[in-house]
Amino acid sequence: MRREPLLFERSESANSGWYRADGDMPDTPPEELLPSRYLRRERAALPEVSELEVVRHFTRLSQLNFCIDTHFYPLGSCTMKYNPKVNEKAAQLPGLTQMHPFAPESASQGSLQLLNELQQLLCEICGMSAFSLHAAAGAQGELAGILIARAYHQSRGETRRQIVIPDTAHGTNPASAHLGGYQVVTVKSNARGRTDLSALREAVTDQTALFMLTNPNTLGLFEDDIIEIAEIVHERGALLYLDGANLNALVGVVRPGDLGFDILHLNTHKTFSTPHGGGGPGAGPVGVAAHLAQYLPGWVVERSEDVFRLKRPERSIGLLRAFFGSVGVLVRAYSYIRALGAEGLRRNTEGAVISANYLRILLSSVFRLYVDEPCMHECVLSALAQKKRGARALDVGKRLLDYGFHPPTTYFPLIVEEALMVEPTESETKETLDAFVQALQAIDAEINSNPEVVQTSPHSMPVGRLDEVRAAREPILKWTPQMSISGARNTASVG
Repeated sequence: MRREPLLFERSESANSGWYRADGDMPDTPPEELLPSRYLRRERAALPEVSELEVVRHFTRLSQLNFCIDTHFYPLGSCTMKYNPKVNEKAAQLPGLTQMHPFAPESASQGSLQLLNELQQLLCEICGMSAFSLHAAAGAQGELAGILIARAYHQSRGETRRQIVIPDTAHGTNPASAHLGGYQVVTVKSNARGRTDLSALREAVTDQTALFMLTNPNTLGLFEDDIIEIAEIVHERGALLYLDGANLNALVGVVRPGDLGFDILHLNTHKTFSTPHGGGGPGAGPVGVAAHLAQYLPGWVVERSEDVFRLKRPERSIGLLRAFFGSVGVLVRAYSYIRALGAEGLRRNTEGAVISANYLRILLSSVFRLYVDEPCMHECVLSALAQKKRGARALDVGKRLLDYGFHPPTTYFPLIVEEALMVEPTESETKETLDAFVQALQAIDAEINSNPEVVQTSPHSMPVGRLDEVRAAREPILKWTPQMSISGARNTASVG
């Protein structure tokens, strides 16, 4: 795979990206159009390339990406599932894309009805009493849940200062707890990779605001003591919070509300197939049990007879962002749920669980299983044996790029040494999963016969092995005119 030069490297002074016919622009001097302090005193240092070169450059860059439309993307705990294109079509309906945030409710009845129905669908799927669609993403939904818990305890005259979190938690859990003003208390996992009940009993006190639990947890294991966990938490007056990042392993099979959860957030980009990441708009709906509905953030959409209205809950924790939320993303989630229906959602869940266990069994002969039990939607392997032979989990992931697969999540959960966390989702065929297994088996054989080829991979990408620590600590994010061509090349490599 050849390297794509920067536009600055392609720049030639004779090239022009546009042509202006004489007379198309007024002859008014720039000084009369803009104050002099805003005018350039020297030519901008921009590349001089033709329009066609620009189009081809960015098209070629887009084709260098690994993406779900072109490659298997087995990131554990991230659920990089296929986004059906029909959902994009639904979100592009003119009545939705042309809606203005300040449009009156009387002119927004169709959109409000859709959002109200989505709230009800999520309540039914999750077994919760009420939902707010306001939060911008899962992490913001977590913060909302924490602020709801704080408002609830304050309304009871209680000032609780701690949040209990398992050692398998996503990193956003302790970050959100700190942002909410709480101290974090960590609970160790037991030998089966689940919450240690004895440790939980010691950790949960009268100072505990809530216990944040991911179920299934980040080891891909269902917390089968969940009913007892809920009793332990509730006996001390605390609330039970579900990090819904792994809800795609439960939809249509188990409702979190029936398990005793008081609050949850879900990630529409994980569970309900909306676009994932990229810095664009997201959605992290927050659901609560009946006794917490009055604290929900932002607005909820209520129906009175045949009229839909935005309403602020009575004791709402307030706004997390401007306006209602990322309606375009929520439309995609609504379309996905309605297209599949209850049976389709359950079938997808079962398919994700079957796929993960299929990989778990086939790969157990090559990699160590951290917990040798059936998993849910993802399986966690350890490359500890490979490390002893000269190749780390990072090396295995890099080498997978040469075989046409995006690496799985590495080094998470943190309690697993040399972790490889694989989530196939329900989207992939058996043929794709078999090819993935064969690639990992081939890499394992290479570690025995030619470890250097794994240690120095990838070999087929536009750039080779990068200094990831330096790239994180000293990122070079843009080209500057002072850089030489050599400097530009280094910038491309680091970026």
